[in-house]
Amino acid sequence: MLIADEFFLIAHNDIRGKAKLHPAATGLGLAGGLLGELVLYGHVTVSDGLVTIVDRRPPVDALAHTVLDQLIGEPRHQSARTWLSFLAQTATAAVGERLARAGVLRRQEGRRLLRTTVSYVPIDPNTAAWPATRMRVLLERSEPPPTLSDALLLGLIAAAGLSREVLWTAAPGAHHRLAGLVAALPPPLKELVVHTEAAVGAAVLRGAP
Repeated sequence: MLIADEFFLIAHNDIRGKAKLHPAATGLGLAGGLLGELVLYGHVTVSDGLVTIVDRRPPVDALAHTVLDQLIGEPRHQSARTWLSFLAQTATAAVGERLARAGVLRRQEGRRLLRTTVSYVPIDPNTAAWPATRMRVLLERSEPPPTLSDALLLGLIAAAGLSREVLWTAAPGAHHRLAGLVAALPPPLKELVVHTEAAVGAAVLRGAP
């Protein structure tokens, strides 16, 4: 499962699909995940606050392909914070749809206050709950070592304010291990986490919807 997909499942209730975070924090965490996927695929890098394309070949994943096309189509805009804010506007729906296509979630429409609302409900609650459990187990054990994508996911979880969802029953020392894994990330991924955390903090402070 891809980084943004696992972040989505951790950030939403595993039965009703209700968000556990401020909507802006959810969107920015997912945006960080989508950019992180492109960094891990070798398509972009993040340095000095800028997102730079290093490989224009289309990724296999359709959503990653769409995000890369957006980056290529707007060469004047390279600011990581700008791209996080832009992608955050549609990230929840985009990743929710990707999980629905994968058969993990079911798209559900409803009516509330004279408008249509969309939520994504798990088809199997155990599958939806697994990413949070997996992250908690990873932090509690020294072996096997986490993959780079797992370390990035943990960084984005911390940046968005989701740590409690992973660590609430974790053994002593898990918080320290989380901090160590994030600190050891390669510079482009570490910088992406830092920008995501700053964007989340700014959005929550200004009361962004």
